[in-house]
Amino acid sequence: MSDSQSSAGRQPESGTYEIRLAGHLDKRWASWFDGLRITPQADGTTVLLAQVVDQAALHGLLHKVRDLNLPLISVALVDPDPSRLAQPTPTPCRPTPGSTP
Repeated sequence: MSDSQSSAGRQPESGTYEIRLAGHLDKRWASWFDGLRITPQADGTTVLLAQVVDQAALHGLLHKVRDLNLPLISVALVDPDPSRLAQPTPTPCRPTPGSTP
C-alpha cells in the first residue's frame, strides 16, 4: 500500500483474528500457539482465536498453521483494536476577528 493512500481506507493491523482450519486440532496445541484459544467445531473444522499486535505477528501465526499441514479455510478480523481505528477529531477553523470568510 502506498503512502499516498488515505489512512481511512486501511485495515487495522492489530486486533482479534479468527483462523478456521479444516480438521480438528487438539487443545493441547494451545501452548505451541502461545496460549491462543482452540475450538474444535461440530462441522469438522477448528477455530483459532488470536489477538495479534501487528501484521508480522499474524504472518508468524499463519506460518505455524502452515507447518501443521492442515488446510486453511479462512482468516477474518473479528474484533479490531479500537485504539488503531481512532482518528483524531479535526479542529474547526474559526475566522479571526476582522477577517473575511
